[in-house]
Amino acid sequence: MHSSLRSPLLSILIPAKDEAGNLPGLLDEIERALADIDHEVIVVDDASTDGTWDLLERRAARDPRLRPMRHARSAGQSTSVWQAARAARGVWLGTLDGDGQNDPADLPRLFERARRGDVTLVAGHRTNRRDDWIKRLSSKVANRVRSALLNDATPDTGCGLKVVHRDAFVSLPYFDHMHRFLPALIRAQGGQCVSVPVNHRPRGTGASHYGLNNRLWVGLVDMVGVMWLRRRSRLPAACLELTAQGDAADHRRPDGEEATS
Repeated sequence: MHSSLRSPLLSILIPAKDEAGNLPGLLDEIERALADIDHEVIVVDDASTDGTWDLLERRAARDPRLRPMRHARSAGQSTSVWQAARAARGVWLGTLDGDGQNDPADLPRLFERARRGDVTLVAGHRTNRRDDWIKRLSSKVANRVRSALLNDATPDTGCGLKVVHRDAFVSLPYFDHMHRFLPALIRAQGGQCVSVPVNHRPRGTGASHYGLNNRLWVGLVDMVGVMWLRRRSRLPAACLELTAQGDAADHRRPDGEEATS
């Protein structure tokens, strides 16, 4: 078995729905960008109706680092990322969208920043958006409202390009659209987040699956739920365990993750 499949440093998670035209180039770019980093790539085909799954099957036959997963019925982006994260073998998770707008060349820089040890999540910040006016408007409104209500210290939480510690991610509460609120959820559990400017590109082939109804309005409703979750959270909380030597071991690290002893 390839070593990267046992315990890679980084697992790349890509939700994809009808992205057969974008995935070949995107996967090639990831391979080049992470040539010096032990990694695996998990692509979740969210019930695509084009040739996405056939493409992934053929590519996985010659690339042991690629691990395709598939939904028989569409379950959405958050579910795709959540399931990929639980299946991931890496210590760190890198996420990016399957439409090619996120630049894989940014991944090594985000990963290097994450590994300094003082943050749990590094989020991309698209300083030069290459989207149509509807997506720019909805994101601008949602970001301003979210920042005011959640105070998550993240200017662009909708950017698909992120690097996060796997243990922290899988401990988060799961709900649909959770991927839009990762910084707030991480901070609610005592983690630290930082944003890094990243490149943003026009979509390759295909059409966007998002508009005002499923991006802006749904996001505003979900925000109320995130505010409730954060209000009810009691993490991080110091928990001392009596060891065999009679000492008390603290099972909460400063960044909110459990300590290993």
